[in-house]
Amino acid sequence: MSKQEHLPPAWHKVEAHGIFPKHDQDDAARFNFVANMNRYLSQTLGEGNVLAYETRVKPQLIEALNREPESRHEIRAGMNNDPFHSVWSAMKRNTMEQRQQMSRRMVLPQARELAEKAAQLVDGKDMLELDPTLEIPPYVASVDHHCMPGSYYTELFDGDVSAGANYDSGMFATTNGGLGTLNDAAGRGLAQWMQLEQPNFKPKRVLDIGCTIGQSTLGFAMKFPDAEIIAIDVAAPVLRYAAARAAALGVTNVKFIQASGEDLSRFEDESFDMVYTSMFLHETSNASMPKIMKEVYRVLAPGGMTIHLEQPNYTDAMPLYEQFIRDWDSYNNNEPFWTTIHSIDVPGVMVDAGFSRDKLFGAGIAAQEIKPGKEDHGRAAAWHGYGAWKEVA
Repeated sequence: MSKQEHLPPAWHKVEAHGIFPKHDQDDAARFNFVANMNRYLSQTLGEGNVLAYETRVKPQLIEALNREPESRHEIRAGMNNDPFHSVWSAMKRNTMEQRQQMSRRMVLPQARELAEKAAQLVDGKDMLELDPTLEIPPYVASVDHHCMPGSYYTELFDGDVSAGANYDSGMFATTNGGLGTLNDAAGRGLAQWMQLEQPNFKPKRVLDIGCTIGQSTLGFAMKFPDAEIIAIDVAAPVLRYAAARAAALGVTNVKFIQASGEDLSRFEDESFDMVYTSMFLHETSNASMPKIMKEVYRVLAPGGMTIHLEQPNYTDAMPLYEQFIRDWDSYNNNEPFWTTIHSIDVPGVMVDAGFSRDKLFGAGIAAQEIKPGKEDHGRAAAWHGYGAWKEVA
């Protein structure tokens, strides 16, 4: 391991583009503290969770159950009673709450200034289309995702972008700096995988569902500058910020539209060469995901490709302890669908939507220059892609 890989995350290296919130050294110090605390918890102290399980919790479970534990849920019940894991878990949750409050402390005093700047950046450009009649889906409206007050969609005033600015400024701390200075490793990784593994596939029209602030969208768009890219989300504040962010970074081949993946009726049948999502499906629900996949199948052109970046599914090959520690976000970080999506048959949902099973594929996705450290139970900068090609009639 090189000396460079030992260096801690540095929030001041986040690229401060034209819509990024103004900040000072105190802000940077706070974010650096949380970023490094996250890394310390996941890597150094994370090993203590393994030790607690192997030396205390597992023997206790075997004695109480008169057998080996058979599910991640049994392990969680035992670990939640262990003093080391209880303290570790509380500290982990606290860093998430700190990260949100630090962002709000920085963003909210300048919220109106940011909104005015965002409006100026997109003025006269066909980069943003909002739908004030769109109903926020219950799986978004019912929870403050990642401990973010008001989640992605809450508007404090007309034209508000503060939810997007909050998300952008805090993501580096949440991921220990693992997504790069623009937090765009997923989009870059997907583009690099396509250029390497599918060099003859050059989509001309692409749909990104659940784009949030478009960080992954731009990572992809910069690698495919000749493609027309439509990026959708249900939340207006993050879309306003996303469009302004793209304009500030000089990316002109993306348009951000307020729409739900469950209803893509505004788009014609077979009108996209590629449809993808990036860490989006786990934010949905059992009821919505089949609807989204059916719409993906409908708008995808024959010969086109869809791919959905998530963390790998829980399978018999994945140790129960790893399933348990990956599940932490579902029970402690306001991610209610996290545990379910990693348990259900995602390829089966794609087949039910219309894709042929022999056209399905899986892919490992990671930005080539990003080298994740030890696994951070689902937040490492590497993804499993659930993919499919649409048959040509």
